[in-house]
Amino acid sequence: MNINLKKQSQDSVVMFLSGRFDTSASPIFEQIVKPFLDGGAFDIVLDFKDLNYISSSELYLLLQAYIAMSLNKRKLIIRNMGEPVRGVFDTTGFISLVVEEKQ
Repeated sequence: MNINLKKQSQDSVVMFLSGRFDTSASPIFEQIVKPFLDGGAFDIVLDFKDLNYISSSELYLLLQAYIAMSLNKRKLIIRNMGEPVRGVFDTTGFISLVVEEKQ
C-alpha cells in the first residue's frame, strides 16, 4: 500500500491510499497517521479511490483513528470508496461509523 499526503486546508489533511490495505501495510498506516492523531489539529480525509482491497482486521486501525479523532473533536472522513472496499465496510457494520464525503 502507498500513502500520499496532501494538506487540503488549514484544518484538514488528505491521505490518498492505493493498493492493498492489509496486515503488511498496517505499520505504514500507523506511522503516518499517528502524528495527526496525537496533535488533534487536523481532520483526516482518507481517499480510497485507488484502494482496491482492505482486510477486515485493518478496520480496527480505522476504528482506533476514529475514536482518537472524536476525542479531539475532529473528523475522520472517507471518500471515493469503491465497491470492493465498501463491501467490507457493509459486511462488518463499520459503514455506520464512517463519515463519508461524496465527490
